[in-house]
Amino acid sequence: MVLLTDGDAVEQFVRRPTMTHTKSKIAAIGLAISVAATLGAAPVAAHAQTGVFNCGAEGKKQEGGAAIGAIVGGLLGSQVSKNERAAGAVVGAGLGAAAGSYLGCKAQTNDQRAQGVYTRDGQRLASYVQPARFERANMRMVASTNVSLRAGPSTSTGKVGSLYRGETFQAAAFANGGQWVLVSRDGVGIGYVHAGYVQPAGGYRNASW
Repeated sequence: MVLLTDGDAVEQFVRRPTMTHTKSKIAAIGLAISVAATLGAAPVAAHAQTGVFNCGAEGKKQEGGAAIGAIVGGLLGSQVSKNERAAGAVVGAGLGAAAGSYLGCKAQTNDQRAQGVYTRDGQRLASYVQPARFERANMRMVASTNVSLRAGPSTSTGKVGSLYRGETFQAAAFANGGQWVLVSRDGVGIGYVHAGYVQPAGGYRNASW
């Protein structure tokens, strides 16, 4: 049996909550790092989405994923941060929403790509992309600003993706008299971008047309 002096007892009383507080902070940081690592492993998430509820592919999975992720992340954050439950819940909810949003957007994109491919006027098009009168281009271009991809060569058609400022892509063809560009990925047209928002990757002086 070990006897404690008054000084030892006070020291033990003060040390215990301090150690518990430190452990809770370490656990919270561990949660943040693990979730952040999951997001970091995703291939360039910034090119897949521009926000928690703004995915390049249509659907509801991103919204549902963000909501579920926020709930689960908030609960986990609250549990591991016992002395700072409110802060832990906020951090956990934010990280969980981001993770769920990314995974949901990825699922929407995969669903969109799985819809199939068809050929029209020599161009292979994703099933959700409308045909048009094409003028072959087959060149590298770059987006001069953030811009939406459309299902058809018109702003009245649905948004099917995005290009980001400085992002290069393969232009398969021009449509509507050169006003729109068919963006190609892996040999398949995935949407149209207005020609006013893109330019040849090497500049107009080096353009091949």
